[in-house]
Amino acid sequence: MSGGEGENEKAGENSAIDIRGLSLTFETNDGPVQALSGIDLDVKRGEFVSFIGPSGCGKTTLLRIIADLERPTGGSITVNGVSPEAARLDRAYGYVFQAAALYPWRTIAKNVALPLEIMGLPKAEREKRIAENLALVNLAGFEKKFPWQLSGGMQQRASIARALAVEPELLLMDEPFGALDEIVRDHLNHQLLKLWAHTQKTVIFVTHSIPEAVFLSTKIIVMSPRPGRVTDVIECRFPHDRTLDFRETPEFLEVAARVRAGLRAGHSYED
Repeated sequence: MSGGEGENEKAGENSAIDIRGLSLTFETNDGPVQALSGIDLDVKRGEFVSFIGPSGCGKTTLLRIIADLERPTGGSITVNGVSPEAARLDRAYGYVFQAAALYPWRTIAKNVALPLEIMGLPKAEREKRIAENLALVNLAGFEKKFPWQLSGGMQQRASIARALAVEPELLLMDEPFGALDEIVRDHLNHQLLKLWAHTQKTVIFVTHSIPEAVFLSTKIIVMSPRPGRVTDVIECRFPHDRTLDFRETPEFLEVAARVRAGLRAGHSYED
């Protein structure tokens, strides 16, 4: 094997998501609607990547394609070196939705246990994973509570614990904190950053918030209005142990200004 071939193989092994020329057109009663066009993207293992753009730009659609919940009509995509379908069947990812989507008649422990029950794991292994992942999101002691007894932020933390319980290599998060107030959102952003540093998962995160994207990410993908295109890819080389105070630093504000400029360039502020 030549040195170049070895380097390419090593690069492939380090790739969590590889997207080339991806497009998606929906067929509707009013005719075809192009949701995504010409998406090229490479996400390395262990990165925290945020998608940001205006409503309707295809952020969630792209996330759903990665999760094999939508199928592209053009281009190619691999997830951990295999097709999205194969990755889904291998339970290679956990998905955290905009709403916590917890079953109100099941306790928090039993909500976290649900995918493990579906997987057919033994009771001892289920209980071990429930305890470990609730502890990770600071919900130890709330196992017997029902969702309606928890705040919105706590419910989303339970949803994250459920996603992590299947031990995925990839965590997909679709605006998980968008409905929460700013104080709770800030707190959960800081907790999520620590959780990511601890687990070293690859995270794909959809958001409308520039400060949230800049604070959390190692890479920010700026998208245009429909049809969604990648207009900028911004690297964030910040210390992993940053706190919320970091948002007041020149480095943070510089990246935030670039994201804002990228959104303006994509005409996301047009009526």
